[in-house]
Amino acid sequence: MTWSAKQYVTFEEERTRPVRDLLAAVPTTQARSVVDIGCGPANSTELLAARFPEAVVSGLDSSADMLAAARKRLPHIRFEQVDIEAWNDPGQYDVVLANAVLQWVPDHRALLPKLIAKLAPNGSLAVQMPDNLDEPAHRLMRETAAGGPWAGKLTAAAQARTTRHDADWYYRELRPLCARLDVWRTTYYHPLAGGADAVVEWFKGSGLRPFLDPLDDGERTAYLNRYRTEVGNAYPALADGTVLLPFPRLFIVATR
Repeated sequence: MTWSAKQYVTFEEERTRPVRDLLAAVPTTQARSVVDIGCGPANSTELLAARFPEAVVSGLDSSADMLAAARKRLPHIRFEQVDIEAWNDPGQYDVVLANAVLQWVPDHRALLPKLIAKLAPNGSLAVQMPDNLDEPAHRLMRETAAGGPWAGKLTAAAQARTTRHDADWYYRELRPLCARLDVWRTTYYHPLAGGADAVVEWFKGSGLRPFLDPLDDGERTAYLNRYRTEVGNAYPALADGTVLLPFPRLFIVATR
């Protein structure tokens, strides 16, 4: 799956707010080594470095485009291109930050204990994941995929994100591994200027990627036109043209 740092940071302020809230809940106060896994264009890494100014900070991502943007933004920080599943660094980290990335990584039952094992004593794994697959924006991605001439190409698109679990599942899985565990869910309401077009632009930087990547240019344009029409019906604009986009997110802070 391809990623565009430029597209992703179109709504950087809105995308960065959840990681601010996540880091504010991390109880770890002293850190020597911290890492941002799935760092993207380093908006989250920048906050991690500011929170722990004395720590050695690093980041990793699977996307060369994202890493190019990250290195330009924070040239003094070491960034590595690697898939999270293949990341074999043993640690020990005082903070492992995973902001808006683990929804793309499969098998959380196997993955999360491996990440916690990379923590130093009293270290924290801080996770934020979109929890919006039931929202109209995502439902319409799937319906548009299934209802057009491109359906055959997009049969696997809805499975790009990993199996979805609720807060109770994560608590039960992680509680035996942690001295302290905090799980919560928040819905942000993002005012987006530009109506349905703004909603489409938002998701072109994230959730739409698996649906757009398999299509040729003509199919992609047709898919987006149909999706945009449906989004306009699902998210009616206010009088000034603003759309209020609800965006639920799941947060986890697991401290060893």
